Amino acid sequence: MADRVAIVTGAGQGLGRSHALALAADGVAVVVNDVGDPTPVVEEIQAAGGEAIGNTDGVDTWEGGQAIVETAIKTWGRLDAVVNNAGILRDSSFQKMTPDQVAAVLAVHLGGSFHVTHAAWPHLKERGGSVVMTASGSGIYGNFGQANYGSAKMGLVGLTRVLSIEGKKAGIRVNAIAPLARTQMTEELLPEEILAKLDPSWVSPMVTWLVREDCPESGHIFSVAGGRYARIAIVEGPGATFDQVPTADDLAAAHDRIATIDGYTEPQNLTDQITLAAGPAS
Repeated sequence: MADRVAIVTGAGQGLGRSHALALAADGVAVVVNDVGDPTPVVEEIQAAGGEAIGNTDGVDTWEGGQAIVETAIKTWGRLDAVVNNAGILRDSSFQKMTPDQVAAVLAVHLGGSFHVTHAAWPHLKERGGSVVMTASGSGIYGNFGQANYGSAKMGLVGLTRVLSIEGKKAGIRVNAIAPLARTQMTEELLPEEILAKLDPSWVSPMVTWLVREDCPESGHIFSVAGGRYARIAIVEGPGATFDQVPTADDLAAAHDRIATIDGYTEPQNLTDQITLAAGPAS
């Protein structure tokens, strides 16, 4: 029985490999999941004295998610953390994007995180644990040619927020990272002078910390890139409140108050938003 067990999806290379190695170095037994060949990463962990097992099931189906989790349970009898990292790119301008490009990206990124986390949830509820989603600036801020990818990644922010609320009573913490790193997915997107500063090893310490039992964070998004670590917040400005249904002209006249985020608040859940909406007219 290992003291802590984690699943890292898409861990055969890039960020996932880096995460798996960092977690193993922190004493975590790791299921190294990758539809390619996870064996080199497993052997690298074992050669360094860590515990790891490979798994090649796809995250894009419910059955695949279940099989990945069962690998952890059958091997070590427990599961403490899930790092949803598996991903693909099918970039295209929105006008030229095909149904297959949309479906494939949603299935791996958003669907994959659903599938693996849903299968893991009953086991995490037994003793608490951690889930790390991999969001992206492409979803949070937008990026040309990535409507499918950005939609999936922003969907993971919503999943993070909901699961952090649902898992709180059971001691399950759920966070998201928005990493920027040099991987196969970014090699052709960024100039060399930027890529030189974006080794995946800069991202993995954040994942390792979020997985640790003493980490207090849940429901948050963290920007991680080249040595900079920062929380990303979803906030609401003070807005303009009306005591009767406004006209479009009323809204245009109140544009400055509606558009500003000066004096913002940060709702923690839907109830907080409802409370803001029920505030006094101004």
